[in-house]
Amino acid sequence: MRKYGSRKEGGGGLRNGRSSSASRPGSIDPSSWKYFDSRAVGIPAGAIPRNCMAVLQMLKRKGFEAYLVGGCVRDLLLKRAPKDFDVITTASLKEIKEHVFSRCFIVGNRFPICLVRWRGSLFEVSSFKTNTTQVKGNENVNCSEDTDGRDGGDILRWKDSLRRDFTVNSLFFNPFNHRVYDYVNGVKDLRKNKVCTVIPAHVSFKEDPARILRGLRVAARLGFQFSSETSTAIRDLSPSIMDIDKPRLAMEMKYMLSYGAAESSIRLLRKYGLLDILLPFQAAYLSDQLKGKSSDRGLMLMVSNSEMCHVVWKIGF
Repeated sequence: MRKYGSRKEGGGGLRNGRSSSASRPGSIDPSSWKYFDSRAVGIPAGAIPRNCMAVLQMLKRKGFEAYLVGGCVRDLLLKRAPKDFDVITTASLKEIKEHVFSRCFIVGNRFPICLVRWRGSLFEVSSFKTNTTQVKGNENVNCSEDTDGRDGGDILRWKDSLRRDFTVNSLFFNPFNHRVYDYVNGVKDLRKNKVCTVIPAHVSFKEDPARILRGLRVAARLGFQFSSETSTAIRDLSPSIMDIDKPRLAMEMKYMLSYGAAESSIRLLRKYGLLDILLPFQAAYLSDQLKGKSSDRGLMLMVSNSEMCHVVWKIGF
């Protein structure tokens, strides 16, 4: 990822780019909010698929703001091809269905979203109005400055970023004004190849233990390291993954062992003791086979074969 300057907005760089203690998870300082020109940071206009742009444009035509959010923005900044594009809008889910995409489906209980199918492509569209009522852990976030007088759009996006799992997944991108919004130092962590929770890691993982597995997936797929606080919390709270309901646990594991990241995922599961919890017999077998070996690459390649992973998962559960 290329280095970004700390110039003020208008020069193609970021605004309010001074260093801040906000880089620490859980310490959100509005003075550190940053704005990047997507053209200056290497996101070409053609990086957004036509069908995705069409979904954004239809929301905009109806008078709503719409942004790309999460992993797709992260991957665009890393010059990687996103596997999907998630959208967030100022429209409520009801407004999306009644005024924009009448054939969409509203799914999910914990975090409901609209599934929008457009010309053969499927997009997940969430709403700021839904998310702002479901942000937890905000009492653990310290604001060094009052947000009074700040732009309403900034407040909306900032509040939404607080509910997200990791800083690198908390970026917003408006392709219409070519602006990337960063409220939690996500770009800074991208530069450092770090996976860091938005709110304090222990609070984040207690709130949702599945974030532990999602963090491992991000680190494995991107080759990133965990921040020290996040790493400690994973070790401390690793048993809590058994509190995840089995269908969701199976889904998280399926994602983790897909997209060519199975080997690195298994390494991380072993490193943090999660393989012993999820698949104790297989973990014991691996440990026995690795005794006295200087390299585990051959065995790991065997175990990380996608078919083998699915068999192991089926045996384990």
